[in-house]
Amino acid sequence: MQVVETNRRGHATRFAEDAARRGIDVVVAYGGDGTLNEVATGVAMTDTALAVLPGGSTNVFARTLGMPNDALEAVDLIVDALERNDISPIGLGKANGRYFTFHTGIGFDAAVVRRVEQRAALKRYAGHPLFVAAALRTWALDYDKKRPHFSVDFGNNSQVPNAYFSIVMNTNPYTYLGTRPFDIVPSTDLSSGLSVVTFTSLKATHVLRTMASALRGGGVPSYPWLDIRTNVRSLRVSDSRAFPYQLDGDYLGEVQNVEFEYVPNALRLVRSHP
Repeated sequence: MQVVETNRRGHATRFAEDAARRGIDVVVAYGGDGTLNEVATGVAMTDTALAVLPGGSTNVFARTLGMPNDALEAVDLIVDALERNDISPIGLGKANGRYFTFHTGIGFDAAVVRRVEQRAALKRYAGHPLFVAAALRTWALDYDKKRPHFSVDFGNNSQVPNAYFSIVMNTNPYTYLGTRPFDIVPSTDLSSGLSVVTFTSLKATHVLRTMASALRGGGVPSYPWLDIRTNVRSLRVSDSRAFPYQLDGDYLGEVQNVEFEYVPNALRLVRSHP
């Protein structure tokens, strides 16, 4: 067994790629969602499997898999899974050529993540309160709620032309607020293709009703201000003006175009069920 420590963005991907080139059977990734994304990217489309050990502030992907936040409990589950050889392929999403494990956010939530990353030192210790404060400040001061920010094109003349905020999900839930999942499209799993939820309005009442539905569980209804698509294989988000986007909780900047695709059987995952 070899233990390596990362110290900058992209480091985990390079370590994981090296492990895959050397024919390592399993890479165990310990860290937050950003680190797990980097390792998944490094071993995607190879025979090297990924085991997930949660070590971040929110741990969306690990919790989606049913992993406990306690690292020692999680290690026991990984060992049990490896003894059973419980490894199976899962699909991943891809945005502008980069893999994502659970979601990519375009528009409002990316602007929130941008603000959170400006206070990165506090993220590990005050993760959920920091996100709530950033969301409120972004809503009040930073994000234009009066004009659409981009269009979403699914091909075959199917389009959402007036989008304010989109979530492209590889699995459900979208995220967590404390222990409560944001349950948006329950049918979305790691082999079902992408689900795409687009807001065509950011009125406060619309956003609050959607959030309340997601926190109650069972998914969100087909509200008039939501466009919900499931089992999506590809899509394009674009505008003449740049818009922010984030991938698995990492802010990636502003762009005028994001091309999405679903990649089935992209990653061998150690199924560490509790």
